[in-house]
Amino acid sequence: MSGHSKWANIQAKKSKTDATRGKVFTKIGRELAIAVKEGGGDPANNAKLRDVIAKAKANNMPNDNISRSIKKATGESGSVNYEEITYEGYGPGGIAVIVEVVTDNRNRTAADIRHIFDKSGGSMGASGCVAWMFDKKGVLVIERSASIDEDALMLEALDAGAEDFRAMDDAFEIYTDPSAFSTVREALEAAGHAFLSAEVSMLPQNTVDATADTDLVDKLERMLDRFDDNDDVQEVYHNAALPDEEE
Repeated sequence: MSGHSKWANIQAKKSKTDATRGKVFTKIGRELAIAVKEGGGDPANNAKLRDVIAKAKANNMPNDNISRSIKKATGESGSVNYEEITYEGYGPGGIAVIVEVVTDNRNRTAADIRHIFDKSGGSMGASGCVAWMFDKKGVLVIERSASIDEDALMLEALDAGAEDFRAMDDAFEIYTDPSAFSTVREALEAAGHAFLSAEVSMLPQNTVDATADTDLVDKLERMLDRFDDNDDVQEVYHNAALPDEEE
């Protein structure tokens, strides 16, 4: 599986996540609201909600926070109209960028995202302009420990429907087709595995090595920080290989 290592991204973001946990929980709360709106507040009957709950737990969101977010979303289902929108464009150096948002004000968010692209030396493009450079995949990351047998885990994942399995020094990465993500995640969860990350991502088919250009790296990191600071932005994907993300 080419492209970024999810585990490397987790390591690079860990300190930031610890420092901005409240913001992370707020963004996941919006994803929970979207899932409740689409399929109701009962996880047993809502696969998307189960997936978002798994993502919340992987981000160490307390169960009480998850329950409150679901109850709030259930009560607000008719009054808060969040929608999911994907924007595409080019960052500094022509780096391909995909930005996923959840917003209650499409016009405000579109203007904000365009401004971040422009301010960062890039440009927002039309829908589909860079998506073809990425593959949509379910990604599950499990921390390596003495209690986990690598071969047994690989067989469990593949038997459940996973497409690929990668073993690293500190973690295992499991890749699935998006349609099989819930099935594989639930099978591994039932087998007693906990996840460092559990979500559907856009993985670049090929990466652009930016590590040798410190000016470009600085510009890209400032752009990513601007997107991260925007409350509407849920995820940002790009095809640059940055220093902290090298495998």
